[in-house]
Amino acid sequence: MRFFTSIHLFLLAYIIAAIVWWGISLERQNNQLYEQQVNVLRSRIDSLHDPVSYTRQMEILTHRRSMRSKAYLGEGTTYLMVILIGAAVVYTSFVRRIRLSRQQNNFMMSVTHELKSPIAAMKLNLQTLEKHQLDDDKRALLVERCIKESNRLNDLCNNMLFASQLERFDLSELVEYVVEDYAARYHHRKFEQDIESGCRFTGDRVMIQMAINNLVENAVKYTPEDEAVAITLDKANDNIILKVMDHGAGIPEAEKKKIFNKFYRVGNEESRKSKGTGLGLYLTNKIILQHKGRITVKNNTPSGSIFEICLPA
Repeated sequence: MRFFTSIHLFLLAYIIAAIVWWGISLERQNNQLYEQQVNVLRSRIDSLHDPVSYTRQMEILTHRRSMRSKAYLGEGTTYLMVILIGAAVVYTSFVRRIRLSRQQNNFMMSVTHELKSPIAAMKLNLQTLEKHQLDDDKRALLVERCIKESNRLNDLCNNMLFASQLERFDLSELVEYVVEDYAARYHHRKFEQDIESGCRFTGDRVMIQMAINNLVENAVKYTPEDEAVAITLDKANDNIILKVMDHGAGIPEAEKKKIFNKFYRVGNEESRKSKGTGLGLYLTNKIILQHKGRITVKNNTPSGSIFEICLPA
């Protein structure tokens, strides 16, 4: 993108300089022609003997020079305007294509990341059934989880098929649905919620749900089993504030600005216990930015992190 912009500006500057030089050269030729015509006039008419004719011819020559200058200026200005308009159209079209390509790429990564979660859960349950001799109750529980994950996967596919444009929806209901879904999936975990009703938002419902899922998934992953994951949603002035709070080890200050980078993960790969791709927070940040919002991370008390999403109401 930067390379194209630099080349585009260089070519545009070159064309403008060429037009200006062309105008200067034409004006020089115009002045030279005028001087030659004046010299011819002086050789034909004596200004002392026939001042009236001489003055009349000089006025004609001066007028012609002025008209040629105006014609050069008009043609050069018109040509320059056409060049600038064409350059603006080309640049705008290229930028739109780049943005569309990035949005499509982000969408595909978001979809892939979101679909892998239920697939991984079903795979783990099925591997447990295959490798271990379990009693009927545990087998029934794992089968039930697989069915729930398959239903969730089916819902995600249906949502992506039908979500083709922005819509006005109830964000409060969406957050409640996400919390209920994770509470059902992780029935042994504790979830606390304080969700203000009536928080309506215009955007891509599927993408916003993916962003919330990523934050809740991370909170569950890093919070000890005896601690609760807290989710709050409320309005503040003209904004909607969503907070997802965990009680994990927290994020060092030096790494808070890096966690939203693609593939970045906190800590050392050799000593890290939790698995992941490093795409969740990156995709969440992209989704929130595309909805003209922002996401920040703060320290929780006594330990852990608070991820805060601020969206325009």
